[in-house]
Amino acid sequence: MTAKATYTHGHHESVLSSHQWRTVENSAAHLVEHLRPGLSVLDVGCGPGTITAGIAERVAPGRVVAADSAETVLDEARRNTASLDNVEFAVADVHALDHPDGTFDVVHAHQVLQHVADPVQALREMRRVARPGGIVAVREADFGTMAWYPDPPGMDAWLPIYYKVARGNGGEPDAGRRLVSWARAAGFTDVTASASAWCYATPQEREWWSESWGGRLIRSSVADHAVAGGHATRAELQRVYEGWKAWAAAEDGWYSVTHGEIICRA
Repeated sequence: MTAKATYTHGHHESVLSSHQWRTVENSAAHLVEHLRPGLSVLDVGCGPGTITAGIAERVAPGRVVAADSAETVLDEARRNTASLDNVEFAVADVHALDHPDGTFDVVHAHQVLQHVADPVQALREMRRVARPGGIVAVREADFGTMAWYPDPPGMDAWLPIYYKVARGNGGEPDAGRRLVSWARAAGFTDVTASASAWCYATPQEREWWSESWGGRLIRSSVADHAVAGGHATRAELQRVYEGWKAWAAAEDGWYSVTHGEIICRA
């Protein structure tokens, strides 16, 4: 979302398959009770727009602006919201949003702050464009709380490599646990925190999740950054991928991704 930090993941299919799976129900349940017809919403870092579509359905005829730093991803968002007539699109930098103060009833971001150079400034901007009494809703994964079983050779190496890559690009993978702190630093005084998780345990879920994460460690920008930064060789990344596939093949395989969530009153 900013020129000051590099978006680590890029837009390879291994990444987009995960983004396209996300919906309001599985990725923004903490926001649902705050959505009602007629509200105006800014969806920051909308990606392929699958969450945006669910938001737009709930607030119609209210206006939804889907914003992302990547024009190519907005093309995908346009396709995924083509049946809706209340969605607009904008290329945006979350550190400097191109909207007047107090424009939106709801400002939403999912998996955005972990990738930006200054998450506190991003939240200040989200607060600025929210109307008085409106809400800012954020959800971020916390990589340090991820858990999986079993742990075949190779799986143990993926997270240390990812930490080096993400932080080397200016991001913070343990964003979930920092949301309350960042929100208070941004000037919010009314902050409600929660947590929720994704869980992958069926054979189909394990295969998909292993290709999403194991796959991006050999095929996506994550792999390129890892090699360029000296954090891993291609051979080491291949070993990590094989570990992910061994995990997926285990009949008792299980994986959880914990997220921090905040609802902030502007």
